[in-house]
Amino acid sequence: MRYLKQLALIFGKLFRPIQVNATFFTFMYLLGVLGEVLTLPKGQQLYDNLWLELFLDLYLVCLILTALPRRWRKALRMVCYILAYSVSLADVYCYTNYDSTLSPSMLLLVGETDGREAGEFLSSIFSGDFNFLNISWVLLLMGANIVVALLPVIARRMKSSAQTRYLLYQGDFFTFFDRSRSLLGLVTAVLLIVAAVTCADNKGGMIKIFSEKNVGQVEHTLTYKDHAHFYTPLYRLAFSIYMNHLAAGQIDQLVKAAGKARVDSCDYKSPTIVLIIGESYGRHHSRLYGYFKDTTPRQVKLRRQGWLTRFSDVVSCWNLTSFVFKNVFSMHVVGQKGEWCDYPLFTELFRKAGYQVTFLTNQFLPRAHEAVYDFSGGFFLNNPQLAKEQFDIRNTRTYQYDDGLLHCYDSLSAAGVFNNEKTVGDSAHRRTVNPNLVIFHLLGQHVTYKTRYPQSQTHFWASSYEQGRPNLTDRQRKVLSQYDNACLYNDSIVDQIVRRFSKKNAIVIYMPDHGEECYEENRGFICRNHSAAIDWPLAHYEFEVPFWIYCSPQYVRSHRDVYRQVRNARDRRFMTDALPHMLMSLAGIHTPYYHAQYDLLSPDYNEHRPRILKGTADYDKLRDAHYAEKNKNKNRKERK
Repeated sequence: MRYLKQLALIFGKLFRPIQVNATFFTFMYLLGVLGEVLTLPKGQQLYDNLWLELFLDLYLVCLILTALPRRWRKALRMVCYILAYSVSLADVYCYTNYDSTLSPSMLLLVGETDGREAGEFLSSIFSGDFNFLNISWVLLLMGANIVVALLPVIARRMKSSAQTRYLLYQGDFFTFFDRSRSLLGLVTAVLLIVAAVTCADNKGGMIKIFSEKNVGQVEHTLTYKDHAHFYTPLYRLAFSIYMNHLAAGQIDQLVKAAGKARVDSCDYKSPTIVLIIGESYGRHHSRLYGYFKDTTPRQVKLRRQGWLTRFSDVVSCWNLTSFVFKNVFSMHVVGQKGEWCDYPLFTELFRKAGYQVTFLTNQFLPRAHEAVYDFSGGFFLNNPQLAKEQFDIRNTRTYQYDDGLLHCYDSLSAAGVFNNEKTVGDSAHRRTVNPNLVIFHLLGQHVTYKTRYPQSQTHFWASSYEQGRPNLTDRQRKVLSQYDNACLYNDSIVDQIVRRFSKKNAIVIYMPDHGEECYEENRGFICRNHSAAIDWPLAHYEFEVPFWIYCSPQYVRSHRDVYRQVRNARDRRFMTDALPHMLMSLAGIHTPYYHAQYDLLSPDYNEHRPRILKGTADYDKLRDAHYAEKNKNKNRKERK
């Protein structure tokens, strides 16, 4: 009996943190659930461990509060109330009005909001142009919380009966359970044990994210299927603050690198350079590279005419857009000392050299609802200070389809913004040039594929693959047809870009950020497998990309040496992180950051530089091992 009493006492103490902070625990639990319900996207389910993990989190907070002196406990509870309701209101407001909960991009936008914009926001609230529907539920809960918290004060002033005064004076819902504390403590113990077991992975995932050293590492961690779920507004706020902290560190490094960037001289060798960056395009779905469907008829035609040179052996350094952008824009290449942000961006060097730099993107514009990978890839492009160092002209909106960028370019061209004439050379060799670097960043074949092209331009159907891909289901063939339709639409877009420069002295480079899988042979999935170790099939489908250079007729006539260099380099091994060095050469920009060994067109190019994928796997070793094994198996079969 004595042991049972001691056990009952222990269980009673386990329940005490909840009993002492009953009002706080109850309303904070309701707020946590309400916040998740109000910000749940249509068609999605609540976080499956919400109920237990929220119970564990609040119990730990109440445990800390109980350990404090009563006066401190009240003060800290008040701070928690203010913080929880404020952040929840902000979270619900952002979701209701911007279709996004608290996110790194949202926090970044708030940080860049000036006094005028803040005033407009407040005026929209008081003018009634504000959606209170979801926020009213949070306000209603907050009002109920205030009423319950004030009941003890009201009871004392009303001099109520002794029993009622006793219950309300405690300020706890569970005071009348005083005699059942042991039973409630037992229930609490069971819930805590189950919660600790079931949420261990999520807590471990949070710790992993908050221990990463840069934005890219955090983004890569979030590609894992079992990544952490930030299921409360406070967690989302903490994650957003941490991501912006990491981004700020790399921004500081980039600003320092920009300050040290030096251009000694520029020959303006190529007056107009156009870089087209595609999205999610594996070369295995390009007819230009032998695909069995005619997904690139216009590019094939340009190649037959001799103006377009296809490069046969090009890989991306990453299969994540943000990582590719950081590596492609930085003068740093994989294998050099330091990080990408320790080096200047090639766009900064072009501007310093006198080129007018235009960046038209259909993805990397600062938006409240953008995903983490967009924040990761675009923060250094959208930072006001760095954007000023890199670009003269940028678009201000994105479009449903990539042809919107064509209309944007046409509008700018009609306004005469590309007339960047400069007089260069000495008195004996003076000439007028109009140096322009124009970068088109397409949305390309980014998932979801069926939304990447107008349905009126559908050419391939599921039935188109019944013979070519009989191993696929009808649903898989439908998705495959949508991807190939997106490739065909992409072909029309890049062709239209080329047409706009075909009568100018221009050179056009096309490269997508990375490859993409769409039910490749014996693979059975779409998109990319981020968390897997890199084997040959992964390297083959997700890192090999189409890459070509178009030279206009006028450019060929005036740059026969460059045209020959392009033709001679078409079978060289190349990784796209070294692209800036080729661009420096094409422009004739002389800078200490240029190295001929990384310049694809240079006679000093080092074709055997290791092509390291994701910083871990050597592409060429994987390929050599694959074909060695393939030949070995072939020889074995022939001997039999």
